[in-house]
Amino acid sequence: MDIIELQEGVYRPEYIYHGEDLGVSYSKEKTIIKLWAPTAQNVEIELYNYYKNDEPQETCDMFKDINGTWTVKLTGNYADKYYLFAINFGDRIERTIDPYAKGLAPNSQMGLIVNLKKTNPKGWEKDEGKSTNSPVNAVIYEVHVRDFSMSARSGLRNRGDYLAFTEQGSVNNQGLSTGLDHLKELGITHVHLLPVFDYASVDEQNRYEYNWGYDPHFYNVPEGSYANKPDSYHRIREFKQMVKTLHDHDIGVIMDVVYNHTYYTKESSFQKTAPGYFYRLINNCYLTNGSGCGNEIATERPMVRKFILDSLKYWVKEYHIDGFRFDLMGLMDKETFFSIEKVLHNINPNLLLYGEPWAAEPPNLEDYQKIYKGIQQDHKIGFFNDRFRDAIKGDTDGFVTGYINGKYETTNDIKRGTVGSIDYSFDIKDFTYKPEETINYVSAHDNLTLWDKINKSVSSASLKDRIKMNHLAQAIVLTSQGVPFIHGGEEFLRTKYGNHNSYNAGDHINQIKWERKTLYYDTFLYYKGLIKLRREHPAFRMNDPHMIKEKMHFLDSVDAAIGFVLKDYANGDEWKEIYVLYNPQHHWSRFWFNKQKKFNIVVNGKAGTDILHSFKSDNIKVPPISAMVLYVD
Repeated sequence: MDIIELQEGVYRPEYIYHGEDLGVSYSKEKTIIKLWAPTAQNVEIELYNYYKNDEPQETCDMFKDINGTWTVKLTGNYADKYYLFAINFGDRIERTIDPYAKGLAPNSQMGLIVNLKKTNPKGWEKDEGKSTNSPVNAVIYEVHVRDFSMSARSGLRNRGDYLAFTEQGSVNNQGLSTGLDHLKELGITHVHLLPVFDYASVDEQNRYEYNWGYDPHFYNVPEGSYANKPDSYHRIREFKQMVKTLHDHDIGVIMDVVYNHTYYTKESSFQKTAPGYFYRLINNCYLTNGSGCGNEIATERPMVRKFILDSLKYWVKEYHIDGFRFDLMGLMDKETFFSIEKVLHNINPNLLLYGEPWAAEPPNLEDYQKIYKGIQQDHKIGFFNDRFRDAIKGDTDGFVTGYINGKYETTNDIKRGTVGSIDYSFDIKDFTYKPEETINYVSAHDNLTLWDKINKSVSSASLKDRIKMNHLAQAIVLTSQGVPFIHGGEEFLRTKYGNHNSYNAGDHINQIKWERKTLYYDTFLYYKGLIKLRREHPAFRMNDPHMIKEKMHFLDSVDAAIGFVLKDYANGDEWKEIYVLYNPQHHWSRFWFNKQKKFNIVVNGKAGTDILHSFKSDNIKVPPISAMVLYVD
């Protein structure tokens, strides 16, 4: 285990500060700076005209204030001044940026005092976020900023940048829409961005370096490598322009956040300002490592919890963010997360909050503090549903199959997922109280893409059958109760050439290959049609568990096919009865009824809301490896 210093007395209760003014508070007339460094003996702030200068142009003493804080008021206009703190602990002086920094020099070499009003794009004051009323109305599209536009065939000018999301009219080499127009055409409601706060593993001035960004450095500033220039004004302004453009086109923005560990430990601003306080320790010196990345943040401590809450509130208020996905949520204590839900939903009741209910290794928490599946019930928090995911396709990286690719005994787990993982019946129940608490998905940035997983697990199957398996997997996700989540590029069979952990594998592996939209255009249309079906028909978006038990009934089957009916105009739907049928087998399957009905098919090879075929019968035959959706008026 790695060792860090714990400053004596840092845990004292009188050092808990409740004010809302930590960090830099700028105005043209004065700038007030407040730092929480409870065990410091003295603090100075060094001010620089340029971040590459060796000597400060001005040094000011900070004054000891209440509850472990130090403060200084700078009279006059200090916008665009760089700064560092010199914190004297008696035996040494630590020079650092404060954890609350709102502006940074390239590569986080210094903090920057920013006039945030100068970063606002035109119309920012009237910008409104995405309103969903209920999380089940969302269709989430996960993507890495650089992956989205880096391909030379994307047709985008601002390749790898925030501004790529602002471009309209872009097409691939064959004239099919890419970028923002593609998102609109597909019909998703929210873009989930892999980490976009400042992270440590790339040189922001080297456009060739690549990382997913799960290595936090400073939490309250956008990452500089995605801006045309990595200085604070460009990165902040361009980030806001991206958010506003997406909002203008009725698409919400979700941030992937990593409050469970930091990239640096001894050199982090947390450790340099309050030694030992922000990290979980054994015997007050040994770092625990539930993150698998060298440390874990002690979210249960009051000032750590305050920092996380303050950071999240800042992103909502300053950057108009519509939701957060929490990485390795299992490392956070439940009191912190319930506080997050309460505080953020008080600001915006429509914010989406979800994450991973697991950790890399067991966290250094007491059992009563831990987050686990079920703890989220009726708390407006969603968890990734790995049980449903694995039931659909098998394990994440190996040869184990699931429902779509040959393991038909997972039918009951599929049924659990389709009802939104609620307590539906004696043998169909799982971890949620409401469907809004389950994030339904079959692939994400981690592990093999869905297409790579199918190719690995059933490599001998024909191309046609493998594409059918992909379609069936997404049909299950988009016709189930809960919150659907799509891995960006999956809509045209995204591949990473079998790389299951591509966090630093570079553009060749990771970039969205827009030429595949042409190659697999039928798959794109299928995904688009399923999303249209879901968004136009509230029967697929019930959030009341009692309504689901009343309106959703499973059909009898003699084999591994699964069928259910959404009946009696479920959830105010215009269709009286909707039949959803899945057949993963290599033979036709049949569902019988006690009387003839007139069926209208809207999903069968193709997908959407238009009638593909109508017929009257007392039975339905479902083709091999397919989903079918029909309705009866």
